[in-house]
Formats: sequence, C-alpha cells, structure tokens
Amino acid sequence: MQYSKSTDYALHALLHLGQSDRHNNVGIKELSVTLGVSESYLSKIMSKLRQDGIVRAVPGVNGGYELARPAEEITFLDVIQVIEGRQHLFECSNSNSQQHQLLAEAGDVPQEHERPKKIGCLVEKVMDGAEQHLHQYLREHTIQWVMDEAFKRCNHEVNKK
Repeated sequence: MQYSKSTDYALHALLHLGQSDRHNNVGIKELSVTLGVSESYLSKIMSKLRQDGIVRAVPGVNGGYELARPAEEITFLDVIQVIEGRQHLFECSNSNSQQHQLLAEAGDVPQEHERPKKIGCLVEKVMDGAEQHLHQYLREHTIQWVMDEAFKRCNHEVNKK
C-alpha cells in the first residue's frame, strides 16, 4: 500500500496553512513555491480539500486558502480519505474457491425469522483488523499534533546551543 504524492502535498499544505504566522490565508503561488509543486496540480488538491470542508477559499486579489476548522480537528485520516478515497484496502476476491470455503467462518444458524449471517473469510478478517488499526492511528494524529511535535524539536535544538 502506498499513498499518492497528492496526499503528501495535501498534508504539507495543511501544515503550512496551520503554522502561518499571519493567521490569514495563504495564496496558491506561495503554497506551490513552498511545496515545490505546480500551481495547477496543487489547485486540484486544494479544491478537493475545500469541497470536503477542510480548507476554505478566500476570494479576491489577496485571496488564498485557510484552514476551515481548527488544526486539532483535522486528522490524517480525514485528509487521506479526501485525497485517496474511502474504499477498503482489501477485498477478498477468492470467495468461490475451495480454499476460501475452508477459511470461512460460519455464522450461527439463524433463527426462524432472522436473516442468515454473513460468512467471513479469515484472511479478510485479518486484513480488516489491520485496516481498523491503521485508521485508528491516523485518526489519533492531527495537523496540530505534527505542528506541536515540530515546535518541540525546534525548542529542543535551540536549548542544545
């Protein structure tokens, strides 16, 4: 599994917006120079983030982008799902094979008026569990968390001197 460069640029753009000393918007030109990416490519990324309510576009000559909500409320998972999509990372495609039948967990026998329970593949169960752990980790890390960690490192380096 590998995330796209778009996710990388989106996260770094949000960090730049979050640490802007001016506490106002940052133009697409400044963002593109800072990140080393073309304005048109970055505009597409920022448009996705805007549509999902992560950033806000400020119109006008001095317009640009700003965070639409506090940095501590923007999780890595939010950003990844906007850029990469919200699909599952793994889908069992071997469900008709004899091997799959051996690895399937049979649900309890349903009562008279109940629907039959889904039979799940053990491989899929492991992969879904891993995805849930990944999502939880990404949910726990926010744009603010990264800025706080960077600030601690800068202060630590200054205190060393």
